[in-house]
Amino acid sequence: MLDPGHGGKDPGAIGVSGTYEKSIALETALTLKHLLEADGAYRVVLTRSHDRFVPLEERVALAQDAGAALFMSMHADALSDHRVRGASIYTDSPDASDPQTAALARRENAADRFAKGRHRRDAFEVEAVIANLVRQDTQDRSALLSASLAGSLDDNLPMLTNPERHAGFVVLQSASIPSVLVEMGFMSNPRDEAALRKASHRLVVAKAMRRAVDLYFNGGAQRT
Repeated sequence: MLDPGHGGKDPGAIGVSGTYEKSIALETALTLKHLLEADGAYRVVLTRSHDRFVPLEERVALAQDAGAALFMSMHADALSDHRVRGASIYTDSPDASDPQTAALARRENAADRFAKGRHRRDAFEVEAVIANLVRQDTQDRSALLSASLAGSLDDNLPMLTNPERHAGFVVLQSASIPSVLVEMGFMSNPRDEAALRKASHRLVVAKAMRRAVDLYFNGGAQRT
């Protein structure tokens, strides 16, 4: 399950030259879907295939209903420090790995402010309940996927220092599906935004993510 972040009335981060995160996330997810399905090895479902809003918990439910083997949420957020650039990967944890990631999780979890009242729940309550249910093997598999992504993305893209991080992201809180959130770069950094506006760069990102999926499932198999 690929999850292009934000959508519809929620634009996500808006880049320094006006790029919407929701558009970058969807365009890259569609490219990755095409790459993964090209030889029939994978069946890929998206939480959204066009510009529409999907509440965070509904994204998780869609993955569960589809019987997804993996869940990858795709983003290009913004930070207060516009100097920060590079890709990074996040897994779920009740405790954030660092203050920057804690702030990032708060912003991503706040996406449901756009949802109707029946969809909204207290993020901290969700964290507490789901954290008690998540199986250790699911956490281990999420960490394995994160490591595969970090290694593959690092071959071609600038990365944050210590790119594997964790915090209480609502969208990652499936009890049974290995789940990661990939920040492909930051809309707040002019170089990252300029790169992500280019289809050629988004293809590089998608190819790296495809290699990571292969590594996860095939124990080291890579494609060129």
